[in-house]
Amino acid sequence: MSALFQPFTLKDVTLRNRIAVPPMCQYMAVDGVPNEWHLSHYASIARGGAGLVIVEATGVAPEGRITPGCTGLWNDQQAQAFVPVVQAIKAAGAVPGIQIGHAGRKASANKPWEGDDHIAADDARAWETIAPSAIAFGGGLPRTPRAMTLEDIARVRQNFVDAAVRARDTGFEWLELHFAHGYLAQSFFSPHSNQRDDIYGGSVENRGRFLLETLRAVREVWPENLPLTVRFGVIEYDGRDEQTLAESIGLVRQFKAAGMDMISVSVNFVIPDTHIPWGPAFLGPIAERVRREADVPVSSAWGFGTPEIAERVVKDQQLDLVMVGRAHLANPHWPYFAAKEIGIDRASWTLPAPYAHWLERY
Repeated sequence: MSALFQPFTLKDVTLRNRIAVPPMCQYMAVDGVPNEWHLSHYASIARGGAGLVIVEATGVAPEGRITPGCTGLWNDQQAQAFVPVVQAIKAAGAVPGIQIGHAGRKASANKPWEGDDHIAADDARAWETIAPSAIAFGGGLPRTPRAMTLEDIARVRQNFVDAAVRARDTGFEWLELHFAHGYLAQSFFSPHSNQRDDIYGGSVENRGRFLLETLRAVREVWPENLPLTVRFGVIEYDGRDEQTLAESIGLVRQFKAAGMDMISVSVNFVIPDTHIPWGPAFLGPIAERVRREADVPVSSAWGFGTPEIAERVVKDQQLDLVMVGRAHLANPHWPYFAAKEIGIDRASWTLPAPYAHWLERY
């Protein structure tokens, strides 16, 4: 039996296979409210056969969105609009998940196809960005953010809690906290972006404080029987990789002790000028190290969209779940395609029964 198509159980949730669709921003919301595009998009992908579908990075506050088109979960209107999305994912046999986060200094940006840079400060659509320290990201995101006060930190932590409650009450069964990709939480942990001199800066313990406090606060309101996961950048490719990775694994161990059930291993993306070794499964060995040294289930994205590679990394126990993103956009029935490619008999069983029936009939 294929390793990739074995069920996976975490807490009270069982996925039909080890294939997950990671969060992929659609930038199609209005005032944070999902719409017909999101319903069509997520229903289509869920019907393809993946075990888990995680809804795109969703802002916990208005200023936490990456762009004006990003989804939000800071009010009840947004939560209600997510209900049919959740129902559509479930109806297709997948588990509905959602990623919540705050973009920090990378917020107030144009959509990728409209520039992928900061919205001009004099544009009515722009808003103030906040971060641990008043340090700009650079590149196409040159705006200097306002350094957060202790009151700001407490407010954003509560924003995460409130969004988690709405996700719970909407029916999501898998919650991922976005602590990666140079957004707010990641920028607290990185010395490149955090130069605070209070309890949230300086030592590795202090730089990890906001992340741990937020995780613990969310753990109190998220159901104990449902998975609480974190996407976290563990390496920057900035020349101090071994130190960053060791510090990151230490924090992952603390995440586990605080109630995290799984880690999605990614890249930091805190600074624009790095030399990431893009390639097939390039994060596989790093994810395996995190899995082994932190003793926690792991997933990862970036370069796992080839069926043979996806099968191998699960079989070799580098990953527990394989996040397949862009390949699902090109082919929403990627699990069926993968099953055929790796030689599974009657690969159509990976699809919902109405589809399998027609594929097998003739």
